[in-house]
Amino acid sequence: MERWDRIGRCAAYGAALALTPYLLIKVSWVIGALLGVLPVGKGFSTAGWVLLNTVTVGMAAIGIALALALVRPWGMRIPGRVVAFCAWTGSGFLVSILPYAVLSTVLDAAHHSGSGGSGGGGGSGTSGDPAMPGWEAALVQFSFVGMGLGLAVALPAYLRRRWPQAFAGHGTGARTGATRATGAAVAVSAVLGLVWLYWAAGGTLGISHPASQDTDGRLLCGVGAFWALAGAAAVRLLTRPHPAALSLPRPLLLATAWLGSGSLFAWCGWKLPLTLAVAVAHSADGPPENPAVAAVLYLVAVVAGAIMLRTIVGARAQPEFGCSARADAR
Repeated sequence: MERWDRIGRCAAYGAALALTPYLLIKVSWVIGALLGVLPVGKGFSTAGWVLLNTVTVGMAAIGIALALALVRPWGMRIPGRVVAFCAWTGSGFLVSILPYAVLSTVLDAAHHSGSGGSGGGGGSGTSGDPAMPGWEAALVQFSFVGMGLGLAVALPAYLRRRWPQAFAGHGTGARTGATRATGAAVAVSAVLGLVWLYWAAGGTLGISHPASQDTDGRLLCGVGAFWALAGAAAVRLLTRPHPAALSLPRPLLLATAWLGSGSLFAWCGWKLPLTLAVAVAHSADGPPENPAVAAVLYLVAVVAGAIMLRTIVGARAQPEFGCSARADAR
């Protein structure tokens, strides 16, 4: 077994192990809420809180299964498109939550050291979390960071093991072509990034509850803005008529486009039903954004992210996925 492959396998097991505390914490929240022994998140009914955290339990379980699929023999038999979609969605979540988790922890620590206050749960990454002990918040952060770092190492090793021909080629592959849908998706992504950057800077247009805007919310909004703008720029450069003239390496552009489109799809696909639920409940404790404005933005973001993914999946990669899947089936 090659050294790189051994490292990738260890990283996959490490990612699954790192996400386990988050899974157990979320399970305890569901059970505690049902038994009435743990608090319900601000702005949620008991049923809504249980539903929300049951969904996150399922997401954590899928994340652990994905990590194990990257190292266990049965993972080689899963259709390539399923693995790619799960990896794309998972990386979209993690690429936003990792910098947010690190920066929010630093900001919270600076705030607490300056004010002498105590608190918890600001950087867990799930809106409306009740206050949690410091050790629990640390475990949540560890789960996100450990999962992100583990997948970052394990996924390339898995891809190289499953589709070695994609890494052995000497050409640049088929050139990604631009379409009207691609151009529209890039424009939408850029507009979304600018709107979120405006909100991150404290702008109030489209905000129904300005008093609810806090540092953590603005920080997460800023991270989302960065990936929306970076993804739009990368896809635009990849679809230029003369990509050979680019000064940036094509793999870097593909990776940026992959992460940017995944962030749009994953985060906005997650926030859309939450926004609709808050709007239906007419809750005054919901997010600061106007529900109607936020819902429209999240919906078009999901569509734009999906179109951008379709664009960046090269013609050369598609036959490899298909041929490998047929070979695995045999």
